[in-house]
Amino acid sequence: MSAHDHDHGDAGRVDNTRALKIALTLILAFMTAEITAALISHSLALLSDAGHMLTDAAALAISLLAARLAARPAQGAMTYGMGRAEILSAQANGLTLIVLGGLIVYGGISRLIHPPHVTGVIVLAVALVGIVVNLVSVRVIGGHHGHDHGAEMSLNVEGSYRHLLTDLFGFIATAIAAGVIIATGFGRADAIASLLIAALMLHSGWNLLRRSVMVIMEAAPSGIDPEKIGRTLASQRGVSEVHDLHIWEVTTGFPSISAHIVVQAGHDCHEVRRGLSRLLADQFDLPHSTLQVEHARADQPPLSIEIAAP
Repeated sequence: MSAHDHDHGDAGRVDNTRALKIALTLILAFMTAEITAALISHSLALLSDAGHMLTDAAALAISLLAARLAARPAQGAMTYGMGRAEILSAQANGLTLIVLGGLIVYGGISRLIHPPHVTGVIVLAVALVGIVVNLVSVRVIGGHHGHDHGAEMSLNVEGSYRHLLTDLFGFIATAIAAGVIIATGFGRADAIASLLIAALMLHSGWNLLRRSVMVIMEAAPSGIDPEKIGRTLASQRGVSEVHDLHIWEVTTGFPSISAHIVVQAGHDCHEVRRGLSRLLADQFDLPHSTLQVEHARADQPPLSIEIAAP
């Protein structure tokens, strides 16, 4: 017996495809120009930015595909729909950030040892344009999920957002490095900037990978305490025992809970279940609940709780 919103929250999801398409168009156009400028100026910082923008474009394309798959209704064997495609997309974005960050670290260290001549003026010009392009892209995606919309950014879209945000900080670091090169001729500033960019990429990539793995492993969503919820359920009138309690996240914004409820003799198990479902939705923001109920044996002690091991 369960309480479900059968659309699994799809009706409340924000359509992200338009924002992702705009950002993808901007990134592809600028990336082409940046690769050309990087080759002319011999700048590793610009080339690393361009490489990161390539992963940005791939991340945005994957996010678009995942968003479309996640919007499909549940059918056939896919009883939850394809919402977890967004989590797989976030995982792919995290992995690309980590791999590319590692490659840039290698190149940056080589450039520190043997710094090439870098044309600071070209690097500065491209970096300033890159800041503008990424500011617009970040605003398009981030602003789409502002508080006025009341929408939670999915982990899928956050993957693309983190790519773009890292790029924005990277262009700022590149612009500073170009200014240092123009002012002092210190060529290693370019390599130092690329290492800073790599550090941001590794941090963002690890965070995305960790959070997506938690969803895949069906851990309780962040901010939700299974033990507290179990004890709250067990303390309700008419409840004798709560066991086999599981809380997991199907995809971003779709937490679910299941539990076995033993109801004290003399209480209507169906009414108890309805009351517990309302409590989960109102107090813990868990509208997707599956509660199996049965009456307690006459000799069964009341108010016990067992939380299933993860």
